[in-house]
Amino acid sequence: MRLTVGSKGPNIEETRLFVEWLLKIGEGKLGGPNHGEVQIDIPHDILIKDFVDPTSALIEFVYPSILQNYKKRDFFQERGILAPKNEVVQEINDLLLARFPGEHKEYLSSDSIDKLESVNEDFDPSLYSPDVLNGLKFPGCPNHQLILKVGVPVMLLGNIDQKNGLCNETRLIVKSLGNRVIEVEAVSGSEIGKRHAIHRVTLNPTDKKFPFKFNRRQFPLSGNQ
Repeated sequence: MRLTVGSKGPNIEETRLFVEWLLKIGEGKLGGPNHGEVQIDIPHDILIKDFVDPTSALIEFVYPSILQNYKKRDFFQERGILAPKNEVVQEINDLLLARFPGEHKEYLSSDSIDKLESVNEDFDPSLYSPDVLNGLKFPGCPNHQLILKVGVPVMLLGNIDQKNGLCNETRLIVKSLGNRVIEVEAVSGSEIGKRHAIHRVTLNPTDKKFPFKFNRRQFPLSGNQ
C-alpha cells in the first residue's frame, strides 16, 4: 500500500486504496468478526522503522526540515499528525514547539466556578482550589497553560466568526503574540491567507462528573500538530 508521489502529486489509485483501508479500520471491518478487539497488520511501507525516539522520528517525517520551511503557508496546509489521546497530543505539541526558533510566550487562563449555576445545593466551592481548577481539562476547551511561539501552527476551538472563516478546527499560523491579542493567519477553511486578531473568550465546558458550572477565560486556541 505504498503511496507514490510524483511531479503531479500522489498516485490517485493508491490514495483511493489507502483511504478505503483507513475507513475499514475506523468502521471495524478489518480482521473479521470481533468483539471490539482485533489485531491488524500494518503495511510495512507506511511504517517509520528506523528510529531511536519514535515521537521525534514521526515529527521529522511529517515536518521535514521545519526550520527551512515553517514560514511557507502551504507547508502546514499539507501536513498533520493525528493522535489517539490528549496526552499524546500534548507531547507532540511540546516537541514540535521546541523546534521553532525564538522565545515562547505563556498565557494562563482565569478559571472560576459559577456558584449560581451549581448542580447540587450542598456543593461547597471551597473544595476546589485555584490549582485544582487550573488542572481541569475538557474536550474542545483550551488548557489553563497555553505556550506559543511566532510561526507555530494552532487550531481554533469554537466558532468565533463563521462569516470571516473563524470556525471550529480552523488551522492557523501565529504571526504575533501580544498581551491581549494574538494575531494569526488562516491556512485552512474558506479564508486562507487572511489575518485575524484573536482575543480571550470565556468558555463554559461541561462534564457530568463535576457538580458545578465551570468558566475558563482563555484564548480559544490549542497547539496543532
